[in-house]
Amino acid sequence: MVTERNNDWDPESYARFRGLRLRPALDLLAQIGALPDGDVVDLGCGNGAVGPALRQCFGSRKLIGVDTSEAMLAKAEGYDALLQADVATWTPDTPPALIFSNACLNWLPDHPALIARLVGLLPSGGVLAVQMPRQYAAPSHALIREVAGESDFTAPVAEPQVYMRLLQGAGEANVWESEYLQSLPAVDEGHPVRHFTQSTVMRPYVENLTQNAEAAFLAAYDEALDVAYPKERDGSVLFAFNRLFFVLRKS
Repeated sequence: MVTERNNDWDPESYARFRGLRLRPALDLLAQIGALPDGDVVDLGCGNGAVGPALRQCFGSRKLIGVDTSEAMLAKAEGYDALLQADVATWTPDTPPALIFSNACLNWLPDHPALIARLVGLLPSGGVLAVQMPRQYAAPSHALIREVAGESDFTAPVAEPQVYMRLLQGAGEANVWESEYLQSLPAVDEGHPVRHFTQSTVMRPYVENLTQNAEAAFLAAYDEALDVAYPKERDGSVLFAFNRLFFVLRKS
């Protein structure tokens, strides 16, 4: 029997690593530059972590947050408008100057069609700025699939060259990857890397498990993580995390 759960995102668990999750968004924001007239859209805004930085950079513009999660939107503040909508099919009322998406599009399929649709929403000179984790081959993510017994897996985020080819002809494109070496603090229970992944990539694997089955899953994952990411003397671990970025200025 499967225990019924609230399968929405947990804002408190996600915010536990707010600083580490925010840094890539700030690195992406630094590459945007000047914008034409129009609104700024935080697509997949979550709990609004990037909202203050977007407001600081583009304070005179209307700032719109879009997300599917009711729980996350309830925590987001400082936006002129918040919309609960499927980011895959969301359409703005007017062409936005900037569509900014931090760690969201990796949850959606068919990136060629999705990116073409988002680019089509922009005016001339408008910018699409995207950051997505590309961590799927690393132990932090691969071990989740191993414990779950998943054998048929296709990474939802492709190599940088794929996105450069997708963007060619649409405008001026900049595509890059960065690896962030993160020091995760010691935790009272389990492995530090598990506490990082538990609120994001692990969610689909455990959300329909019973409490006993989830406990067994976490124990097996923690044991594997102890080998892949050995703890330092103070209980912390060094955790390399890879992220892909692109910025397109539409021609």
